[in-house]
Amino acid sequence: MGEVLIETKGISKEFSGVRVLDNIDIGIERGEIFGIIGENGAGKSTLVKILSGIYTPTEGKIFFEGKEVEIKDPLHAKMIGISIIPQEFNLINELSVYENIFLGSEITRKGFLNTREMKRRTISLLEELKKSIDPEEKIERLSVAQKQMVEIAKAIAYDSKLLIMDEPTTVLTLNEIEILFDLMRSLKERGVTIIYISHKLKEVRKICDRVMVLRDGQMISVSQTGEVDEEEMAKRMVGRELSQIFPDKVSPSDEVVFEVENLTINGLLENISFGLREGEILGFAGLVGAGRTELAEAIIGIRKRDSGKISIKGKPVEIKSPNDAVKNKIAYLSEDRQGSGILTSFDLIKNTTLISLPAYSKILINSKKEREKTKKYVDKFNIRAASLKTRLEFFSGGNQQKVSLAKSLDPEPDIFIFDEPTRGIDVNAKREIYRFMNELVNEGVSCILISSELEEIIGMCNRVVVMKEGRITGILEGEHINEEEIMLHATGLKGVA
Repeated sequence: MGEVLIETKGISKEFSGVRVLDNIDIGIERGEIFGIIGENGAGKSTLVKILSGIYTPTEGKIFFEGKEVEIKDPLHAKMIGISIIPQEFNLINELSVYENIFLGSEITRKGFLNTREMKRRTISLLEELKKSIDPEEKIERLSVAQKQMVEIAKAIAYDSKLLIMDEPTTVLTLNEIEILFDLMRSLKERGVTIIYISHKLKEVRKICDRVMVLRDGQMISVSQTGEVDEEEMAKRMVGRELSQIFPDKVSPSDEVVFEVENLTINGLLENISFGLREGEILGFAGLVGAGRTELAEAIIGIRKRDSGKISIKGKPVEIKSPNDAVKNKIAYLSEDRQGSGILTSFDLIKNTTLISLPAYSKILINSKKEREKTKKYVDKFNIRAASLKTRLEFFSGGNQQKVSLAKSLDPEPDIFIFDEPTRGIDVNAKREIYRFMNELVNEGVSCILISSELEEIIGMCNRVVVMKEGRITGILEGEHINEEEIMLHATGLKGVA
C-alpha cells in the first residue's frame, strides 16, 4: 500500500438522533482515484461533506497527511488542500463565470482586484476542459452542462491535494465525460487524490482504482475495481438481487389528449409539432443543445413562444405561466432539481404542497390535511426522512427527487412532463421512478420523458421524438426505437437535417 493521504477512524454522523453514517474506517492513498457507491441515503454525500468541512462528525477522527485534523469549514478544507465539486451547484447566478471561480480567493495586484489575470486564468482552466465559455458571462445564462464545467474549473483552480467529485458527470455528454476522465488521469499522475462518487457503475469501474460500497450508513466493502463487475456492485449496494429494471410497457389508447402545433421560439425552436396519446410515455431524445428542455419550458409557460398552438383534448389552451400549466392539469419535473424543483430551506410538508396550497386552505391552511397527504407520499415513494418537518437540505439527492415527484403529483395532473428524472440517483431509485411512471400511465395519465440516457428512452417509451438543434428530425415507433436509429436522427444523419 502506498502513502495514505487521508484516513478516517470511527467516523459517524447523526441528524436529529438518526444515525446516517456509522463507524466508517477508510484510508485513501496519495494519487489514488477512490470510488464511493451506494443507494441514495446510503451516506455518500454525508461522508464527503464531513471530509470537506461542511458537516462536523458526531464521532470519530480524521487524519490528513498523517496528522489528526479537525476540518472546521469548507474554507479551512481548501486551505489544507481539499476541494469539492458538489452534486448540486454552488454557484452565484448573478456573478460572472470568473467571479464564481475565484470567489473567496480573488487575485489581487497592489491591493486591487486583478480582473485581467482572473479572466486569463479562467480561460486557461476552461481550455483544459476543452470548453469555450465567456469568463464574463453570468452564471444564470449558462446551461446546466456549462454550470457543471464551471464547478469543475472552480475546483481545479487551486493546487488541491484531495479533490472530491460528487456525481460530476450526470449532465455531461459522452465526449465531455471522456475529457473529464483525461483530466482526472492527468491529476492522478501529478499525485492528486480523487474521491469519485457516481451512480454510473460502468464509469466507476473505468476510472477508479478501488471502490467502497456504503449501505444504510455502513461500509459494506472496499475492493479493487478490477475484482468486481457492475452486477456485483449493484448487488452489494441494495443487499439483494436486482430484478428487471424496466417494467413492461403499457399500450396507450389511440386518443390524442395533448397536441403541440408549429411551436416556435426564434433562435431556439422551429415548428415543433407532435401529439401525445392517453396513457402514453412519449420520449424526447437528442444531444445536448437539441432544445428538449426549452420545449418543455415553452409548454408550461416558463419561456415565451413566438408562435404555435397547444391543445388539450382538441381544445386550444393559453399557457403563459407555470400556474396556467397547473390549472390545465400539466405537471413538470424540472431537470434542475434545486434550481426550480424544490426549496431546500423548506421542510418536507411545505415542499410537497408548494404548488397545490389552495387545496389545503380556505381562510387558514389545514395543517392536519397537509401532514396526512405528505405522509401518504412518504409511504408511496419510500422517502427517507427523520420527520415531516426535516428541511430538504438534509435529504439525499434521490430523496429530494422523490419529494419533487410528490410535489408535482399533488395537483393530480393528466399530463406529466419528466425532464431527466433519474439524473444523479441510484439504480434502485431509478426502478422506483420507472414503476411510478408505469402506474401513472396505467391510470390514464399521459407522460413525456426527456432523457439523455438512451437505455431509459428505449426501455420506457411507446414512441420517441428525436430533436436536433431545435427541430424534430424523426418520430420513432416499434422496432425503430433502438440506439442506432435514435443517434442517426440525433446527429442529423437521418430525418430532417
